[in-house]
Amino acid sequence: MTQKISFTKMHGCGNDYIYINTMEFTVPQPSEAARIWSDRYKGIGSDGLVLIGASSVPEADFTMHIYNADGSEAMMCGNASRCIGKYLYERGLTDKTKIRLLTLSGVKTLLLHIINNKVESVTVDMGEPVMENESQFNTSRGLNYGTFVSMGNPHYVIFTEFVDQVGETGRALEKHPAFPQRCNIELAHIESDGNIRTRVWERGSGITQACGTGACATAVAAALTGKAGRKSNIVMDGGTLSIEWRESDNHVYMTGPAEFVFDGTIELAKLQTT
Repeated sequence: MTQKISFTKMHGCGNDYIYINTMEFTVPQPSEAARIWSDRYKGIGSDGLVLIGASSVPEADFTMHIYNADGSEAMMCGNASRCIGKYLYERGLTDKTKIRLLTLSGVKTLLLHIINNKVESVTVDMGEPVMENESQFNTSRGLNYGTFVSMGNPHYVIFTEFVDQVGETGRALEKHPAFPQRCNIELAHIESDGNIRTRVWERGSGITQACGTGACATAVAAALTGKAGRKSNIVMDGGTLSIEWRESDNHVYMTGPAEFVFDGTIELAKLQTT
């Protein structure tokens, strides 16, 4: 009999992923699964695959592993982490409203905002931004018209009126020699109301509706360049995230929604090695 596993489709501001509870189901080839299942014509359709697991260390309650649509493994995703908080609470896997989530970028703290037993929004402590990281950004390679910010994963933020050129720009810069690990690219513009309009090119996925770490990087870049203060609303294609870069601890805090889309099952036999 062909083995089937259950999945849940969720999104944060349109940044959609396939979520699987690995405490119940095993995905033997997660990179290949992400590539096949993420196909929007022949698969489930998503920006990637997220595996939720139990933590083996006392510093965290649960774990997150995330794979982009091209099968590459990502370090962290703010939108996905908010969705995990909603999933864990509303599916009865925890009654905590403060969850410690272990990612490849370290432990992230999720603060769930509950109304009528539903998670209406989640604030994520994204940690401290890093502006100099030689393993992610080689400053000698001639890129000097944007701002590099690492939120555990690398981002390059360019302020421009032409945010709709994100496809052309992102495609050209994601694999630029300046970025040894490839890079997420954000094009951003300060609007008349003070909000920051941002479009995102995610490494391994292309243009996405939103990116949590990208929103954080954009807010930090705006503050660093004097274009905004330490609190910003980042308006992306799929929705708005509120970002605060606190002076008290130098951490970046991201607040935004998370939504269920649908549940389903899929056959593991559909995975193929290439």
